[in-house]
Amino acid sequence: MFTGIIETLGKVVGLNKTAGNLDLIISSPISKELKIDQSVAHNGVCLTVVEVTDSTHRVTAIDETLKKTNLGFLQVGDAVNLERCMKIGDRLDGHIVQGHVDQTGQCLSVEEQDGSWLYQFKYAPSRNNLIVEKGSVCINGISLTAFAAEGATFKVAIIPYTFEHTNIHQVLKGSLVNLEFDVIGKYVARMMEFS
Repeated sequence: MFTGIIETLGKVVGLNKTAGNLDLIISSPISKELKIDQSVAHNGVCLTVVEVTDSTHRVTAIDETLKKTNLGFLQVGDAVNLERCMKIGDRLDGHIVQGHVDQTGQCLSVEEQDGSWLYQFKYAPSRNNLIVEKGSVCINGISLTAFAAEGATFKVAIIPYTFEHTNIHQVLKGSLVNLEFDVIGKYVARMMEFS
């Protein structure tokens, strides 16, 4: 389980395609501290560390993951949001994030607003993927509060710290982002189907 509070940025230094899988080699300040078999969220996608060096770590994204996320579009040099899994007893500063991306969304607009940024996104509606006003959403692994939720669109406001310390600053109009909808909302929607 994760919180959506990005720990650090990593940099893609290698990509290796093998059959339907994609190995990502990431350089980051935390890479040398990782352990093989550890779960780490990469742009919000929970991936298992399979190799560690002094400055890099390697993870593998399978075909199913590549179909539902933006990981297959990464290029060498791209920044990746990284978060290690939550420890029992830690504060939950963001919201409950599973690292199971539901789908990608597309950025409709980015508007600078005197020191902050306003982003609007759209997604393909489905019965379990919903946004509520002032509810939580995870974008590329970042825990954010959604507002102006209308149909299959919503907005988020980004403060300078988040803009500088995550890869949200690389998201432009037309960019694809990973979306994980609030797990509590998904369970409530599922239960309502049976009532």
